[in-house]
Amino acid sequence: MFRVPRFRYELTDAELEAAPTSGDALLLWLARRQWLTLLGGMLFGVPWMVAIALQPAAIGRAIDAGIVARDRDGLVLWSLVIAGLGVAISLLAAARHLFAVRNWFHAAFRSSLIADHGARRAGPALTRALPEGEVLTTFTTDFGRMGSTFDVSARFSGALVAFVVVATILLRTSTTLGLVLLLGGPVLISSLALVMKALGRRQEEQRAEFGALSALGADTVAGLRVLRGIGGEEEFVRRYAAQSGRVRSAGVRLAGIQALLESAQVLLPGIFVLVVVGVGAHLAIRGDISPGQLVAFFGYTTFLTIPLRTAVEFVDKLTSTRVAARRLARIPAIAPDHPATPAPLASRQSSEENTRHALELSPHVLLTRLSGAALHDPVSGVEIRCGGLTALVSARPEETAEILARLGRTSPGQHDVTWGELRVDDLPISVVRAKAVVAQAHPQLFSGRLRDELTPDPAHPITDEALLQAIHLVAGEDILEALPDGLDSEIEERGRSLSGGQRQRLVLARALLLDPEILLLVEPTSAVDAHTEARIITRLASARAGRTTVITSASPLVLAAADEVVLVEHGRATTGGSHAALVGAHPAYRAIVTRGEDQ
Repeated sequence: MFRVPRFRYELTDAELEAAPTSGDALLLWLARRQWLTLLGGMLFGVPWMVAIALQPAAIGRAIDAGIVARDRDGLVLWSLVIAGLGVAISLLAAARHLFAVRNWFHAAFRSSLIADHGARRAGPALTRALPEGEVLTTFTTDFGRMGSTFDVSARFSGALVAFVVVATILLRTSTTLGLVLLLGGPVLISSLALVMKALGRRQEEQRAEFGALSALGADTVAGLRVLRGIGGEEEFVRRYAAQSGRVRSAGVRLAGIQALLESAQVLLPGIFVLVVVGVGAHLAIRGDISPGQLVAFFGYTTFLTIPLRTAVEFVDKLTSTRVAARRLARIPAIAPDHPATPAPLASRQSSEENTRHALELSPHVLLTRLSGAALHDPVSGVEIRCGGLTALVSARPEETAEILARLGRTSPGQHDVTWGELRVDDLPISVVRAKAVVAQAHPQLFSGRLRDELTPDPAHPITDEALLQAIHLVAGEDILEALPDGLDSEIEERGRSLSGGQRQRLVLARALLLDPEILLLVEPTSAVDAHTEARIITRLASARAGRTTVITSASPLVLAAADEVVLVEHGRATTGGSHAALVGAHPAYRAIVTRGEDQ
């Protein structure tokens, strides 16, 4: 039994980084990386199609050399040839189809890897550059289209060669028929170029409208609870219906062009059948060709429907693939807020020599060197000493949230934040993520089992004991009691079956399970009651003793547990100290914490 050798279909990180960011270049890049399977498909596709093309010639010879000549041996010989061609066609078709499926799978799978890598690389910049619905449509529809051209490539190459073989046979038999085929075929196929541009444009329009529909649907589902609260469901239904109508209209316009291509698959071969059979019949009546040759000519015209239909199909698939490639290539083209590998440092100042030398160290050595280093944000003047619990307070919570984003390198741009003597922006992002974790104010949960939701890295499972301990730290025992299957309970998408406080505590537990050296928490207890908040902050301070924790909050319970409190006014750190000292000595701080109740 024929077995296809195993080829590597994964892509290395270096290959993913090198992926082009334009549609046509991406297609060529993918083709170069699977040239072996493309070549394998052609090596079987060409003889498969040629064997089909030779069947009419063998049938014609069987008629002339066997039936007309009344030669039993000749009839048996050519009958065996016909049977042998049939067996060869069956085996070659199976092998060709196997390579076609492999080509489709490799192109589609590698396209998904490129899009996934681009999405993870872009991070928050992805949804700023592209609507969520557009990204969703790319991941659900474009991958299949990316493999279509690679799938049909083996049949298309076979169709080209078989077309030349048949034209050569006809040319040797009849110059007139050969010229009709050699000249008429390319002219009719090239006429498809007239519709290719319109087909590509209408496919692009339909794809864009469908992406907009997906984006509108995603927004509607995400805000369904709010819409019901304000009575806005009907308005969004009207918007969705209108956008759905635009998708339908674009689809109808696209269907007109596709119908033209479908009809061309019947019309073009039909023209050849009429011309070749008509000319062949005229030559047979004149006695220029034998009855067997006339039957062979009719067989050729019947066969020619295969390569011609394949050519039309290839044009259609190539057009849709190019549209999908252009859409997909936009994802890796999005520049991340922070590159994975820092750019080479220029000789800015002698004080930055430490950073340049540090980048030459291994990540393990670099992490060791960063241990115990203080964090400094020059924009706000905030400095975080290691090993303690620091709270940032501001009348505008977004100001302190921005500080944590800069310290954890999750905000776009360069901010010259330093860890000790090293600039955070110059460090590899992998080192930054291994060192510090930022838990945002608006937590996100995916659908799945609770234990999976709390596991930061699926490749490294966490014991139930550790999971229960983290849940205890965030006072989440009531969450487990309310779930029917405990840690194995299914959490709905975005955790919508949970309250805001429950989601907040579970996300805090997930961050604690990472056990980072530096934990940056944005309003981690804003959605829980005072009694639960008191338990959380007490347990958190105890569990994080000796490691750096920074919390943004205006809650007196949180501030009282902090080793140091920093007041931020108008984006700048103005004073610091203990909660008790600041309440007694600083009116602005007291107004924020007490919310003006003492006035």
